[in-house]
Amino acid sequence: MMNMEAFQEIQKKLTSVRNPIVTMGSNSMTSAPTNTESKGTTTREMGQNYYQLAKLHYDKADLEKAEKFFLKSLDACVLPEDTFAMMKICGFLIRVYSEFLRQDEVRNYVELSQLLLNAAFSNPEWSAKADYFFYMGATKTYVGDFEEAINNFNIAFKKAQESNEPELVAKSLLFMAHNQYLMGHFEQTENLLAQLEQLLTILNKGYLKGSMNILYGNIYNHKGEYKKALEYFKKSSEELNKKVCWNLFGYTCLGMGKSYKKMGNYKKALLYFEMAKNHTNRNFKKLHQKIDGEISEVNDSNIDFVIDKTERIIKEKTLGVIDFKHRFVLLEILYLLASNPGKFFDKEDLSRDIWREEYNPLIHDKLIYTSISRLRKLIEPSGEKNKYIVRGKDGYTFSPHVKVRFCHNTPQSRESIGNVEIGSPL
Repeated sequence: MMNMEAFQEIQKKLTSVRNPIVTMGSNSMTSAPTNTESKGTTTREMGQNYYQLAKLHYDKADLEKAEKFFLKSLDACVLPEDTFAMMKICGFLIRVYSEFLRQDEVRNYVELSQLLLNAAFSNPEWSAKADYFFYMGATKTYVGDFEEAINNFNIAFKKAQESNEPELVAKSLLFMAHNQYLMGHFEQTENLLAQLEQLLTILNKGYLKGSMNILYGNIYNHKGEYKKALEYFKKSSEELNKKVCWNLFGYTCLGMGKSYKKMGNYKKALLYFEMAKNHTNRNFKKLHQKIDGEISEVNDSNIDFVIDKTERIIKEKTLGVIDFKHRFVLLEILYLLASNPGKFFDKEDLSRDIWREEYNPLIHDKLIYTSISRLRKLIEPSGEKNKYIVRGKDGYTFSPHVKVRFCHNTPQSRESIGNVEIGSPL
């Protein structure tokens, strides 16, 4: 049973958000009616109808109408019976407002989710359910506490297995993978997705399959396996087409565009970026912001050199993409020099900054010469000797006339709004 104090806190929060009507159940400590009838349909039944309409518009990428009906559905909820339903609706609204880039609304519904969880915790029967830990994990994800989110999803996963709830098992796996990805733990993400993939051969859930394949594609983009990434983005598109679900179409095209961009096929990358932009409406602000950034990078013809240290790749204007994944020392030398154009680094500097050792001519002279020579062969265009790395009497420097861009992209920052994508299922 939900205590009056918990109900009042939720009521106060709802009032501050948009002043909806939320009633208590028949055993409540208030006289508010539970089943207000309208033409033979109860308030709760109307709420369920609004929810179904909201999901329909959400899947069809009409986020404005989805927002409208999710809010109507939330208004029709009855406490305490609909506590978990309200958490689910809050999750969808957080995804919608994240896509709208409306931080205040995201924060409001995260806070409401936390209040609902606190209320559920007071009921021993509810706080032992898999759903409770699932929504606790989701709420921790929204605020950027990814490690604690994984702990909660793991408990939800185990409890859902015990109670034979395969769909909740699948969602818990997907969310654990999502959080591992946000932390940059790609191997753990793949392991979880492999378990999910096996489960989804039995559990036919197209939306989960679509979301899973997009996450697979994003992982392989980060790992530099771009052809493999494209395969998974195509799989995602096929699954979502079967479901006639369009809200992830733009993100699938964005992922494919990134793959082609990293492969150096800028013409095809632009084609997919434009497709993503033209086939999603203006409300997909987060998506369009990402697309604009990608298009800006591709179209910036003044840049000679792009260094992506996170993914360990280099893009040279005429040579295209150069893989540095197994050339750690060379990348560190390049990054040091390019970060300080015009500044000379002698052998003592390089020994200290790259190898973290005091300079020893017997060890470092040949090592430095060989490393610089290998680096030049990789990045210098044919016939343009010493275009980037210049040697002088004071050591080596990176040409100050070269225009360099540094990419410091991580999968997602902890300050990102909501820390979820529109396609994260609830």
